[in-house]
Amino acid sequence: MINFRLMRHLWLFLAVAEEQHFGRAAKRLGMSQPPLTEQIQVLEQALKAKLFVRSRRGAQLTPVGHAILPAVRKFVLQMEHLELAVREATTGHTGILTIGAIASAMVEVLPPFLERLRKAHPQLTVSVKEIDSVDALPALLAGDVDLAFARLQGDLGADVTTLTLAQDRLAVALPAGHRLAERSRIRLGELAEEPFVMFARHVSPVYFDSIIAVCQGAGFSPRILHEVRSVATQVAFVGCGQGIALVPAALKRVAPDGVVFKVLTRSVDVVTTAAAWSASATNPAVALAVETLRERTKAAR
Repeated sequence: MINFRLMRHLWLFLAVAEEQHFGRAAKRLGMSQPPLTEQIQVLEQALKAKLFVRSRRGAQLTPVGHAILPAVRKFVLQMEHLELAVREATTGHTGILTIGAIASAMVEVLPPFLERLRKAHPQLTVSVKEIDSVDALPALLAGDVDLAFARLQGDLGADVTTLTLAQDRLAVALPAGHRLAERSRIRLGELAEEPFVMFARHVSPVYFDSIIAVCQGAGFSPRILHEVRSVATQVAFVGCGQGIALVPAALKRVAPDGVVFKVLTRSVDVVTTAAAWSASATNPAVALAVETLRERTKAAR
């Protein structure tokens, strides 16, 4: 039998854990603090373990609280998905497709895909959440998303299928006053001593490693001064005079004043967005989405 009281207590626990403060959590939940404190105490009694330690800094998780937090967070997320599925089913929608996408894919790739998908399947509900490329594979394998749009390439395992949707030529972004800014083309080796602004490896390890490999192929390892979370931020850092960056050439369209883009003498293509899904997916909406993706790639040829 489902213990609905425990479900509510876990939801309250997550709010306090994320806010690290009973007062802020109560405000977020739209309730007063004393009932929230009482409910957390009931949960601690049920689990026979203390979950929070109060101090002047707020409410800090105990080791037990830290241990159960990931499972509680996933449980609450699954309950939210269940609630959405029930609500959509009762209003006549035929299914739910959960998409995880990196920020650049939301701007460049996702809008036309979703437009085509909604036209073909108007009764399908689509839920989109932002992810980093590094999260794409774990999210797919855990069932947290049905379809991922990220910087992915190579072998991701037998259970994951990928489809390249966008790729671009690598270019170098330079401050306008840089010694190489007047050149029409630049050899990669000429950048060996330059300070680099790089897309952080923990955000997109495949993309990061591909850039490092390109540089090493030219005979040097890049001197990385800054790691950032997006290619757009790379360009912004270049504009602030913090270094140079190797980025997709298409970013030239949105480059700020003070940044120039130069092509490399050696043409290097990088995958900017690929779609990925589990080959063993049981959600029928995945097959509909993949069919739409394949139609899109055929039309683009």
